[in-house]
Amino acid sequence: MPTKSINIGHLSTVYHTSFILMGKDWLEKAGIQANWKLFASGPDIVKAFANKEIDIGYLGLPPAIIGIDRGVPIICVAGGHVEGTVMIAREGYRTLGEMKGLNAVLGQFKGKAIGSPQKGSIHDVIINNAIQEAGLDIKVKNFAWTDFVLEALVDGEIEAAVGTPSLAVASLRACGARIIVPPHAIWRDNPSYGIVIRKELAQAPDVILRFLEMHEKASNFIRKKPLDAARLVSKLTGIVDEDFVLEAYNVSPKYCASLSREFIASTMAFVPVLYRLKYITREIPESEIFEYGFINKVHKDPPHYNQPL
Repeated sequence: MPTKSINIGHLSTVYHTSFILMGKDWLEKAGIQANWKLFASGPDIVKAFANKEIDIGYLGLPPAIIGIDRGVPIICVAGGHVEGTVMIAREGYRTLGEMKGLNAVLGQFKGKAIGSPQKGSIHDVIINNAIQEAGLDIKVKNFAWTDFVLEALVDGEIEAAVGTPSLAVASLRACGARIIVPPHAIWRDNPSYGIVIRKELAQAPDVILRFLEMHEKASNFIRKKPLDAARLVSKLTGIVDEDFVLEAYNVSPKYCASLSREFIASTMAFVPVLYRLKYITREIPESEIFEYGFINKVHKDPPHYNQPL
């Protein structure tokens, strides 16, 4: 089997399969030489696609849609995880379980700022939509790196934030912040990340299929052997311990490579929101966002998103 070298853009999110694939030799055995490139956010990965720096990217679907609207030749070929956005707040604020509805929770931050990763990230889109629907005067303060969101929360620069389960775990440890809106309640089945490719890579379909086979294998590894997966990720990063990774896994344990009906429907629900928020100039059709042929060959079982770890 000839070896193919591909450039892959990934994020620091510990529950993405990127870390499993970096820590295992599965891609190498599949004839893929992966050149991994770390980025701060989904929008940064889209910029890298536009500059032809990467062939494959791990990113939330809203930034991908924004990129497609701007003419970046990319398309989503697989899923990865759903419901990866949570809302956290410093001590003293009430949770969704203690209040009546999301609008009531948001009302606690009227006239204040809620932190978020970069503008155009899935977290940014979700919170801006929620604030606009609630009709509240709340500022969204965007940060280039998720670490900066955490620092702002610890320093009291912001009272609340939206971000990944990893941010929620880190915030709990750093300043006692807690989840006030859980992942399923802020935007159900939201496509927190999928596998997006540069369209030109479709000329090498065998490479895409081999990569997706390993991506699916890594998704199953996280679901079926979370302890082993957490140990691997902790060792690879050298920054977080195994318990941190396990906690992040469990905040939103919805992992799978398939493009489920729910994943697709939730993605398409973002399109009118992105248009209303003026993040895109037209309503992008499903055919421009998804290519189903590759993952349908690799993932023939029912979706695993709702199977427990």
